[in-house]
Amino acid sequence: MSDPMVRFEKVTKRYGALTVLDQLNLDIARNEKVAIIGPSGSGKTTVLRMLMTLERINGGVIWVDGEPLTHMEKNGQLVPANERHLRRVRGKIGMVFQHFNLFPHMTALANCMEAPKSVLGLPKAEAEARAAELLEMVGLSDKKNHYPIQMSGGQKQRVAIARALAMRPKVMLFDEVTSALDPELVGEVLNVIRKLGTEHDLTMLIVTHQMGFAKEFSDRVCFFYDGKIAEQGPPDKLFNDPANERTRQFLSAVLEAG
Repeated sequence: MSDPMVRFEKVTKRYGALTVLDQLNLDIARNEKVAIIGPSGSGKTTVLRMLMTLERINGGVIWVDGEPLTHMEKNGQLVPANERHLRRVRGKIGMVFQHFNLFPHMTALANCMEAPKSVLGLPKAEAEARAAELLEMVGLSDKKNHYPIQMSGGQKQRVAIARALAMRPKVMLFDEVTSALDPELVGEVLNVIRKLGTEHDLTMLIVTHQMGFAKEFSDRVCFFYDGKIAEQGPPDKLFNDPANERTRQFLSAVLEAG
């Protein structure tokens, strides 16, 4: 059995007196697609932000691809990671946010070329070829010279996905990537994520309110409640026969609202 691609080992995150994640244990296998669902404030997005090292953890260890992300080995002990170690291990992870975060002064192509050039040191021609190929994959070849202001929300989000993929990550994180979009644009972004899931060897964590998508796309669904995983399992089981009362209440509320 190979190491999991991502492992949370007794990970705790607090903001002052508020514990947002409480001793979280979670293993995600290589190429597994995991959907994270739950009410607002349950710790879902914090999981992704800690993986991207946008939030420091208060306890436990996060492992990525067999090595510690939040810590590093020193004299046989695990000590908190320095910036250099964080940067190196974090390079295996790409994240797409709710609000695209594209550089407004750069075209779609330039947005996708910037990090491979400046972080990976790719020559301009190679970065451009990679960016063009990824924009084609997300169906935006014809928009490569457009600026963000000239694109719809769905197009911007697809550029954001291409930009994250340009770094050749092993793990992709999606944080509510459709929640800022008009309803008719949601499908085009979900289709790109579906395509990634079937055509690429990627481990994927998706925080989403799109229950239909979570059910159809993921290998496993984790229901977060109050900083813990209240229930997890295959989508069919969790959606059709949840064991936990909290899961039942949540699904009944969101499915009725939807």
